[in-house]
Amino acid sequence: MFDQILGLPAHPLIVHFAVVLTPLLVLAAAAYALVPRVRTPAAWAVVLLAVAAPVAVFAAKESGESLKRARFAEVEGPLGARVAAHESYASPLLLSAAGLAAVTLALVYATTPGRGSLTSDRFGRPVTIVLSALTVVLAAVAGYFCFRAGDSGARAVWASAGMTPLHGV
Repeated sequence: MFDQILGLPAHPLIVHFAVVLTPLLVLAAAAYALVPRVRTPAAWAVVLLAVAAPVAVFAAKESGESLKRARFAEVEGPLGARVAAHESYASPLLLSAAGLAAVTLALVYATTPGRGSLTSDRFGRPVTIVLSALTVVLAAVAGYFCFRAGDSGARAVWASAGMTPLHGV
């Protein structure tokens, strides 16, 4: 299922969803947690990103494992080390993106007033503060692992193509 798309390896195509949606979730979730006035207009986008980003990361992880089995299973040396380094960020990224999504969805639910509620926080201000803090921490963690996974993948591809990434440009 995660092998090919139209005859091309699926991973290079699928990974773009993960590297776009995860940083968007990180930024949207952090803004939702830290800036209460954006909560109402941004809630729908935050919920969509909280659902889509972990799915994209999961698909990227699975397609990467499929690509490794198909094309890089026997690779050793520097390329093997770069592939292994890239692969080492897949599970932490998936876990942090899923954790961020879960806490963000809980925050959205907690900050959506219940029927007949006179307050803006469904469970009270202390719960909202705790969920907001967790959201910001998990956003930082997911952002870190997204950067590391993307950077290590780019370095593996550029180096295996005989090129070096441009620095300082």
